[in-house]
Amino acid sequence: MSEATILLLPGLYGSGAGHWQTLWERQLPRARRVMQRDWNAPRRIEWVAQLDAVLRETDGPVLLAAHSLGCATAVWWAATHGADAHAARVRGALLVAPPDVERAAAPAPVRDFSPMPVMRLPFPAIVVASSDDPWCQPERARSWAGQWGAQWQDIGARGHINADSGLGDWSDGQHWLRQLAASGG
Repeated sequence: MSEATILLLPGLYGSGAGHWQTLWERQLPRARRVMQRDWNAPRRIEWVAQLDAVLRETDGPVLLAAHSLGCATAVWWAATHGADAHAARVRGALLVAPPDVERAAAPAPVRDFSPMPVMRLPFPAIVVASSDDPWCQPERARSWAGQWGAQWQDIGARGHINADSGLGDWSDGQHWLRQLAASGG
């Protein structure tokens, strides 16, 4: 993990002060947040294009650490750019609390990411979900993990696996990120 750049992909509204992504950005030397133009009104095409631009300008191996709508961004990026030459530098993705972008109650900007792509990802991935996530039923997230060829981790009742979940710098998440770094070559 020490040699890979860790690209943090927040979801809707970004990740606030107590969010594990924000703590990782401060603590992990090679962690870098992929900034979006508008965290409150995301557009799939813009978010995917921004991720692609950052990946193109980042040298060396990359790990993606995505939360919520950041997961949808990562999967859409893989669906549209996974065969591109620079995609081979992505060594793995930690996909935490993927939202059900297809559910009727999803906010309109989130539905812009619908339908969720369901192909095998071109890199190793771990999907982490909570049994009481208000944004996605665990069965749905587990189904996506299978379709993406990803490892599945259910961490029990931890809500949306965000700052409100009380994870701090989330050592389990860092462990899974190191696991991806080791498996992705």
